[in-house]
Amino acid sequence: MPSSPETVEVDFITPRHLAGGGDPAWITVPLHRACGWSHGHDPLMPRVLLSSPDQKALLRLEPDPAGQWWTLSHAAEPDKPAWYASFGARTPVELIGAVTDALTDPAPPADALSDPYMPLRQIGWSTASTDNGLASPDNTAFVSRLGSVEDPGAWFVTAALAQNRPVWQARFGEHTPARLVTAFTAALADPKPVHRIDSGRSIPTRDPNIVTRQTTDVRADLLAGALEERVRSLAARQATPPTSPAPSRQPPANKRRSR
Repeated sequence: MPSSPETVEVDFITPRHLAGGGDPAWITVPLHRACGWSHGHDPLMPRVLLSSPDQKALLRLEPDPAGQWWTLSHAAEPDKPAWYASFGARTPVELIGAVTDALTDPAPPADALSDPYMPLRQIGWSTASTDNGLASPDNTAFVSRLGSVEDPGAWFVTAALAQNRPVWQARFGEHTPARLVTAFTAALADPKPVHRIDSGRSIPTRDPNIVTRQTTDVRADLLAGALEERVRSLAARQATPPTSPAPSRQPPANKRRSR
């Protein structure tokens, strides 16, 4: 009698900005395998460096307890200044991946949104009381931009459980293309849960009034297949004209129990 497929216990978590960082391979593997980014190898250093084929962009993943773990930088071009974006350790990889996906898109849509606030306003985010930015309805996420309309500055996105309990922060330099910041805020606004294995190690709170965890058993091959399908989907962009994006494949979130 054939054995049952191996399964893994998976947590599906909302809101996604409080799900923990996730697996860095969600970002690094597609950049290398689908987008042609090259990587260095230094076994004595706990870091990952990936550079774009044109050597203009560099993604650095380096554990830094006192600062940002992810840094994406882009060199200046004749008509554009240099820019950067950085992300704290617990920034969900799905949000960072949205930025790298937009950056590596060989044919970004002509009607790409350029107002990072728009995806958030569309789901009910309101003006924050402390600054000119926006706050999520549960007051656990905030987006703001320094400067003024005449002289705009850097963008800051912060997830926090309280004013003195920050979880992560994303920063986008003043010259970061607006479509990349919008890709991040659109992913932040997405109501779909993200999946985590053994989320107890990374989830910033288990308070059921703040975070919802639905746990189910998922076949291990389906879980691995989600990353492989992501790689294939991004690789296909390099070889074919842009089409309407297919729905992303995620492990089935058949609820077994909630925590």
